[in-house]
Amino acid sequence: MLALSVAACGSGETTGTSASSEAPDAATELTVLGAASTRVLNEDLDGLTEESLTFVNAGSSALVQQLADGAPGDVFISADQKHMDDAVEAGLVRDPQVVATNSMVLVVPKGNPAGIESIHDLENEDVKLVLCDSQVPCGAVSKQLSQANSLDLTPVSLEHNVADTLGKVVTGEADAAFVYRTDAAAAGDEVEVIDIPHAEEFPNSLVAGVVITTEHPDDAAALVELLGSDKAASLWEKHGFTPAA
Repeated sequence: MLALSVAACGSGETTGTSASSEAPDAATELTVLGAASTRVLNEDLDGLTEESLTFVNAGSSALVQQLADGAPGDVFISADQKHMDDAVEAGLVRDPQVVATNSMVLVVPKGNPAGIESIHDLENEDVKLVLCDSQVPCGAVSKQLSQANSLDLTPVSLEHNVADTLGKVVTGEADAAFVYRTDAAAAGDEVEVIDIPHAEEFPNSLVAGVVITTEHPDDAAALVELLGSDKAASLWEKHGFTPAA
């Protein structure tokens, strides 16, 4: 079973469905299937539009599989171009648009108990390193960065999304991890950040598109346009992303 994080913004609840209003002029309810790295934007995105948004956050590959299995949704936000291409080619999503970019950093727990000073310290067999699985966007970029820096890494575990990867560091289960800069920022003083050489050469493009089976195609398309607009730019920047607009 895939572990999904579902948040119904505006309702004040965490649930599998959004709270609906009985009022005749209730806002259209849209379900946004967003890559795990976009979970930090959920509350702000909900305040950016008049629509009522429900968020399902998980790894991009898991979300594509959910769509393929018939899960309902209106907008899909992938953490990279590849998984959006997969969704489009499978006839699950249409009209993709790059809305922002992200990059990776190395994080260690507060206080840096393993004494890591550079990425080359990660090759020490005593260092407990956690990475994303290569099948998800954060793992694919981690692999590229390892190769670009000529690193021979042996992670103690491979996680299915960046949130779980970061969580291992925050809880002290791991000494270090490669995560998105935005996730590191969201963790605040629970982690310390070390820049990864060449990270800016391997940015991840966040791509949004309309789910083919949506019952609200016009509203979904408008939300995708909004995500890539100047109006949303400050929101992306607030959380450490680079907006496309």
